[in-house]
Amino acid sequence: MDFIGQLWQPILLATFLCFVMSVLVWMVGPHHKKELKGPPNEDGIRDLLRQGNVEAGGYMFPFCDRSDKTAFAEAMKKFAEGPAGVMYVFPKGPMNMGKMMAQQVVFFLLVNVMLAVLGSRVGLDDQSYLHVFKVIGFVAFMTYAVGVAPESIWFARPWRSYLLGAVDGLLYALVTAGAFGWLWPR
Repeated sequence: MDFIGQLWQPILLATFLCFVMSVLVWMVGPHHKKELKGPPNEDGIRDLLRQGNVEAGGYMFPFCDRSDKTAFAEAMKKFAEGPAGVMYVFPKGPMNMGKMMAQQVVFFLLVNVMLAVLGSRVGLDDQSYLHVFKVIGFVAFMTYAVGVAPESIWFARPWRSYLLGAVDGLLYALVTAGAFGWLWPR
């Protein structure tokens, strides 16, 4: 199979449809509206982070060096006392929605290229729409929905938030499977 010559259409269509679905899910859909909430004393927390000169990145508190048994024991005491958590900090400056949307498109494009590679290698040539839909849809769902579960297991992301993301993943998988099933070479 001439991979790029024959699969560029489903790759690009699935990428476009996933991006449109993402916009609809986040801008129109109701299920993410109450997913996040502001912390108590938000301004005080922001002031404290500014005073500490916290830069963009990921942080865990309490943080400990596992190679130092004493520090690890102290961190476990602090963890038990609470609060404990994981925090992500954006870079300073205005939110750059254009950059984030472009990165989302690149993500969808990379996933769809990988799905096309997989489909071309597992014998989907000359298969029916439904067969291509099922195979590509299953792997797309695994990619979009299952892969982020460790965030809830290890980093306290609320399971409700994970499930909302899994619903999004199902929608992305369905439009991806539809595009690939429709445009897969026969």
